[in-house]
Amino acid sequence: MTTAAPATPLFADRVHRIGTEAAFALGALIRDVEDRGDRVIRCNIGQPDFPVPDHIVQAVKRALDKGLTTYCDPQGIPELRAAIARSVGAHNGLDIDPNRVVVYPGGRPPIGFAHMAYSEAGEEVIYPSPGYPLFESFIPYFKCVPVPVVLREEEGFGLTRTQLEPLITEKTGLIFLNFPSNPTGGVATRAQLEGLSELILEKTDSDVRVYSDEAYEAITFDGDTHVSIASMPGMEARTIIASGVSKTYAWTGGRVGWAVYPTVAEALIHRKLAINYFASIPPYNQWGAIEALESPESAPAIRTMVEAFQRRRDQVVAGLNAIDGVSCQNPKGAFYVFPNVGDVLDRLGAIEAYEALPDEVRQETSPSTLFQLFLLHNYNVATMDRRSFCALGSEGQHFLRLSIANADDELAEAVRRIDDASRDVDGFGDFLRSGVRLTL
Repeated sequence: MTTAAPATPLFADRVHRIGTEAAFALGALIRDVEDRGDRVIRCNIGQPDFPVPDHIVQAVKRALDKGLTTYCDPQGIPELRAAIARSVGAHNGLDIDPNRVVVYPGGRPPIGFAHMAYSEAGEEVIYPSPGYPLFESFIPYFKCVPVPVVLREEEGFGLTRTQLEPLITEKTGLIFLNFPSNPTGGVATRAQLEGLSELILEKTDSDVRVYSDEAYEAITFDGDTHVSIASMPGMEARTIIASGVSKTYAWTGGRVGWAVYPTVAEALIHRKLAINYFASIPPYNQWGAIEALESPESAPAIRTMVEAFQRRRDQVVAGLNAIDGVSCQNPKGAFYVFPNVGDVLDRLGAIEAYEALPDEVRQETSPSTLFQLFLLHNYNVATMDRRSFCALGSEGQHFLRLSIANADDELAEAVRRIDDASRDVDGFGDFLRSGVRLTL
């Protein structure tokens, strides 16, 4: 007689430890609303609404016509790595060896690879909250310890030495920075970066790395310009500079990102990771990225896009601040606004309703999530809640993120609908009783 082996879980435990990005999860809910015949104004996704500049498109076509469709160097074709080294070096006053550059399918892989390469289980990872969700989502996957720097509205969502210093310990393994910031649109001043860099150099070992996500580097307003922490004295040897084509060139589908590592040896480790995960990215898109970085036609295309984003920012911020119960700071970069809707939530009863939810539901939602879902289902406006931008540290913070990568008239209509929703106490109550799912 034989005894059956005990049942085992289908999935390894690690897959249950990794997070996600709620902006994509919201897509299914948007489709549900649109399937019933309603058109949704999409202010949820971080995607420029401009076409890829034609000179970049033509470069990709030329590469395809030449048959450049095969495997290529997993680190990135040498020509693109050289172009990245020149561009990043020129912007930051650095002399960068192209062999320190690794090219990726977008900006996400180097985030995960940084966790994998630099953080041992049990080490602490410092990151901004609110911040890009993938900074947080990988931490439990690699059994590290999350240490969020909670950014405060009253401090302009800035990150200063005073905020960071008490969080650095002998267990710090990796520090994430993001300027211009998603979701707040914050742009660090040189003085702030000087303070952060001095602290990091004083308080951490030489093998602690700073991951500087600079995906929105070209999108700044009011004459502000982006400064990389890598350009501060002593920080080039500590900093991973990450960016790509998605935001600057309105080319999210191109999936070309890159990271500049402090040393060639580190780049070679990440080259090995690239081989294991995706081998290489399409060479024809890499030739498009070269054109994007080096063509004189790129600067005016970027300027046109940024001018439109600044105009829309001014329009949306003014409109939101005219709504009773909403306050919205003026972001200095990226293409998002991050209004405080706490008074609206209080008026609608969202905070009280949240507190009355079962524990298992409350752990996966927030008062601003309830308002976000009300806006989607009842007013057909898609936004993102505060909790979607790093859950730890979000408690008691009542914000929404709106992408302004949308037409002016669509944004005006979205603000009008938010105004209407902010006063619809009866409608919100009916929404809560409707049985709709109250989590993302």
